[in-house]
Amino acid sequence: MYNGKSQRTGLISTIVILAFMLVGCDAEQTQVNDAEKEAAAANVDAMSREHANDTTEPSPAVEIAPARPVVSQMMAYAEYNDELVYGYFSSPADMFEPLPAVIMIHEWWGLNDNIRSMADRLAGEGYIVFAVDLYAGGVAGTPGEARALMMQVVEDPESANENIKAAYRFVSETAGAPRIGSLGWCFGGGWSLNAARLFPDTLDASVIYYGQVTSDDELLRPIEVPILGLFAADDSGIKVASVEAFRDALERLRKNFEVHVYPGVGHAFANPTGRNYDAATAEDAWQRTLEFLHRHLSVNDSADPT
Repeated sequence: MYNGKSQRTGLISTIVILAFMLVGCDAEQTQVNDAEKEAAAANVDAMSREHANDTTEPSPAVEIAPARPVVSQMMAYAEYNDELVYGYFSSPADMFEPLPAVIMIHEWWGLNDNIRSMADRLAGEGYIVFAVDLYAGGVAGTPGEARALMMQVVEDPESANENIKAAYRFVSETAGAPRIGSLGWCFGGGWSLNAARLFPDTLDASVIYYGQVTSDDELLRPIEVPILGLFAADDSGIKVASVEAFRDALERLRKNFEVHVYPGVGHAFANPTGRNYDAATAEDAWQRTLEFLHRHLSVNDSADPT
């Protein structure tokens, strides 16, 4: 669990030093078309409706301790408007060699304590976890603030793309991860799919929790990344019809994917601070996530994924 304190192993100290050397790297621009921007803006409206009555007050669910001790701290990995952008780095305390990494992407609230807690929980399963910050330090306390922050990304998606690329360089070049996956919820779920588009043949896994998806063959065709999608049947923002179209497109294109639609639950069923939180469904989704990541990120090919 995040407590703002950490101890460093020698490997983590090296990663800290190298992180500051990596920040200044040049980046390529990634173009986003008008149709995608329009869809993203519509998604902001949908998320605003879904989260209208939510708060960021923590619940007991965020207190779940990692399965093994972890060390964690904020690290600089990118630059935005001449300001350093910091992400949350967490890894097992006994890490003595690079481990598979997961780029974790926050919900529409931002990189808050809930996301840091989930990063620690996943790190406890034997991963390097790097939780990125697509809001350049902004964290929402109300739905209105979250909407404004999300709209900033919608209006400048190229910067978010470069942010994800910087995170990928961080875990691959600085942390030395042999395999890399992405995972995100809600707003971050859509960006987890975007990560697969940014690294269509080098990312090793992409987990999407009720994020914005597409059924556009041209956008999905280049992706060779295994995908796990976890959605809600009663989600009025990410509608089942769009999920089914996404699944049909992946099947038509013969992609490696798993899509699960949980009956009887709504959007953000895995968010412990939201009104739609469902503990049983969240736990099932988490176990599916762990099995999927183990299957695709484990460097031990003989490992049993269950």
